[in-house]
Amino acid sequence: MTTSLAYRFGVSQFTTWPWSFEQDVDNYARLGVDAIEICEDKLDGDRAADQLALVGQRGLTISSVQPAVRTLFPSRMQPEPKDLHERTQRFRRTIERVSRFAPDAPFVSNTGPPPNGNVREVFDVAAREYRALADFAHTHGVRLALEPLNPALMNVESAIWTLEQAMRIVAAVDRDNFGVCVDTWNVWQNADIGEAIKACGDHIFVVQVSDWRTPRSLADRHVVGQGEIPLPALIRAIHESGYRGAYVLEIFSSEVPDSLWDADLSGVIRDSWVGLEKAWREAVEFEEKGDMAVHKDEPKRKFKE
Repeated sequence: MTTSLAYRFGVSQFTTWPWSFEQDVDNYARLGVDAIEICEDKLDGDRAADQLALVGQRGLTISSVQPAVRTLFPSRMQPEPKDLHERTQRFRRTIERVSRFAPDAPFVSNTGPPPNGNVREVFDVAAREYRALADFAHTHGVRLALEPLNPALMNVESAIWTLEQAMRIVAAVDRDNFGVCVDTWNVWQNADIGEAIKACGDHIFVVQVSDWRTPRSLADRHVVGQGEIPLPALIRAIHESGYRGAYVLEIFSSEVPDSLWDADLSGVIRDSWVGLEKAWREAVEFEEKGDMAVHKDEPKRKFKE
């Protein structure tokens, strides 16, 4: 019996930041991409509903959503508004704006940096505010995913940098629709990362992939398979956790002389897909293992030219 590859390939609109929303949708569909991570910053005011409807019209599903204001506390990328209540209200408006086009999709959030270094305050505020946001999201049929970030972004975009810390907040929130985003670039250097991933169980709502080279800016990610991340081992752990959602390519690339955002973005997607394909196959060592199975003679999945 021949089995198909048991993952869907998605692309975040951050990866193709220079493109317009419409270019993202058209090019992802042309390349054969399965899913899109929506970046609210790319939506255009009164045209947002038409833009979001275009996603389904082109055969794409929405894997996840990046709100324009996604941190509880003001961060480098999202410094305004300053007030916590205003920020969570903005998050609610994003849910209202996008949820009907993205049923059951996770909306990604980061904590933001700790005020005056007070990480304890962040944990306390996060438990309270995410519980309320999760209840609001539930009424709109969507989920929330807390993303721990790389230590390089500590005190810039986040107060947490390990999956274990994120899961402490998940436990405190105690809502079925509140889980985590596992971004391989952010967490691959966590201690015992394989076990930490598996311990998340069904709380993994989003998986994002890119590759690591020693960064030269806060936004210096690499094509999948061309860096240092041991992706096959991470994929195996993610799969063993029970996750069956999309693997979403998310690449930031700015303030570096060889920015991928200045390169052939279709090529970046194709090359990363090839890298993910190779990592997936290495993860199962070309052996039948449940629904992750791939036969040795099975042709590789191909993107469209």
